[in-house]
Amino acid sequence: MNGHDVTNIEKILVCCGTCCLANNSMDIVTGLREKIQQAGLPLEVVPMVKATGCSGLCENGPIVRFLPDDLCYYKVKPGDVDEVFEKTVRNNQEIDRLMHREPEQRNRVRTREENSFYKKQLRIALRNTGEIDPFSIQDYMDRGGYSAAESALKMNPEEILAEIECSGLRGRGGAGFPTGRKWRQCAGIGRYPKYIICNGDEGDPGAFMDRCILEGDPHSVIEGMLIGSWAVGSNSGYLYIRNEYGLAVRTMEEAIRQAREKGFLGKNVFGTGYDFDLQIVKGGGAFVCGESTALMASIEGNTGEPRAKYIRSVEKGLWGQPTLLNNVETWANIPEIINRGGKWFSSIGTENSKGTKVFSLVGKVKNNGLVEVPMGITLRELIFEIGGGIIGERRFKAVQTGGPSGGCIPEGLLDMKVDFDSLEAADSMMGSGGMIVMDDRTCMVDTARYYLNFLSEESCGKCVPCREGLRRMLEVLDGISEGKGTEEDLDLLIWLGSMMQEAALCGLGKSAPNPVLSTIKYFREEYLAHIQAKRCPAGICKKLTTFRILGEKCTGCGLCKKNCGALAISGKPRLAHVIDEELCTRCGNCIDVCRFQAVEIG
Repeated sequence: MNGHDVTNIEKILVCCGTCCLANNSMDIVTGLREKIQQAGLPLEVVPMVKATGCSGLCENGPIVRFLPDDLCYYKVKPGDVDEVFEKTVRNNQEIDRLMHREPEQRNRVRTREENSFYKKQLRIALRNTGEIDPFSIQDYMDRGGYSAAESALKMNPEEILAEIECSGLRGRGGAGFPTGRKWRQCAGIGRYPKYIICNGDEGDPGAFMDRCILEGDPHSVIEGMLIGSWAVGSNSGYLYIRNEYGLAVRTMEEAIRQAREKGFLGKNVFGTGYDFDLQIVKGGGAFVCGESTALMASIEGNTGEPRAKYIRSVEKGLWGQPTLLNNVETWANIPEIINRGGKWFSSIGTENSKGTKVFSLVGKVKNNGLVEVPMGITLRELIFEIGGGIIGERRFKAVQTGGPSGGCIPEGLLDMKVDFDSLEAADSMMGSGGMIVMDDRTCMVDTARYYLNFLSEESCGKCVPCREGLRRMLEVLDGISEGKGTEEDLDLLIWLGSMMQEAALCGLGKSAPNPVLSTIKYFREEYLAHIQAKRCPAGICKKLTTFRILGEKCTGCGLCKKNCGALAISGKPRLAHVIDEELCTRCGNCIDVCRFQAVEIG
């Protein structure tokens, strides 16, 4: 105990998002409820169903918060329920071991505001996640939910369009197209019916931004779509949600049902005589279905393939009708813009990138999680202040932004601002918000190969530049990683990538070369090491890697030996160990676990 008392506990919030549920958070909810009921205490325990990260530290769940004091416990287990109840709930005492410890510091912090992970965050799209029960429409309304929609339906569509344009909001799904301009174009088309679509088909590896909002704050998306429908003149909308997001689908189904009961969806919305309703369509299971025209084809029951965009979806989209499509995060911002005004939103961020952006900060960073920060924050602030730095104090090497079609940004650009223009200038992109941090044990050739393999498998194959270009680039990268590459291969990769950027049909094909082109630009010497020296500096490409133990540094602790699945390491305690290269599988466990830097890459 640190001697600080918890005072006036009124409510306990227990994270029940996807990862926390996997760590038995519902058992914590049930256990606390039972004990509070048995004790007859006038206290409410609320299960907060939300994605890991929407409350912060992904790896530290389940998270339990005590309001209004905002005391936070992390990594709570069902076995901790008795202690939490007796000490904190009944006797107002803190439990030090369950509080967060800052990286590099020995002290514990009590509240979210004291936690460096949250200090530079500004939550707009994530304003309710972790604060409300997503299965309760009343919780959402108690925080001002649906007040924006009620106000919007009293405005004429032109006033709404003007506010969205004034806000400077750009689409958060990847392309960053000005939202107000898209809405105005759709509103200006005089053909009916018109359709509204929410793109929740989040397919980027390591990304879970949209899932977090769908699971934790579904009504913000519904309200945003309702406002958009009135602005452009639509009476029907679709939520296209990734099929693997089972919890998100259930949460949204319940939210739609409750909204209909309240009269916020269906016939005569808010008693205005206006009709608008929503239905859910589960994703087709392909990454390319996240592309707008492929998504619409999937909703129509066709194969999810893109079409040429010489005619925009706002003119001819779903079933050939004018269609307005935005992603989950974009829709979640709309109610706050209506409530607080476009000028307020445009006061946040940079000149051409207004507002905030949600990122999934994952990889070799200490504080994995979902963060929402103002546009213009630097990569260094994101990775080393919010993210807490690199795991194991290894050297930062690169950060990949924008999903599998994004670029890899090197250490020299850590002080670059994170906004649409800066990322594009660095041969990367904002994308939907995936951000994967890499350390010096990451091979950039292998990284480019991984993403190209993913994109090759996910390509619909409709156009030749994407279908054949990806395969050929992957063949070249395979050869380089096996020591069969030549310097001419780098020129070939650049030529193929440039060709795809110009000639591919959709955004997947046009952006697919980014991982290759950016790694060649910033890590050319690593490619040359593979080609000329037949060596993988990171020790990842197995055919180009050997490991050896430095006798002068080895203490004989035996940790490498214990973690060698191939039994290739031998040695006696407190004496230098050796690696049998014939038995070694080049898995890299030895170098990863050694605390004395005694293992080096040959």
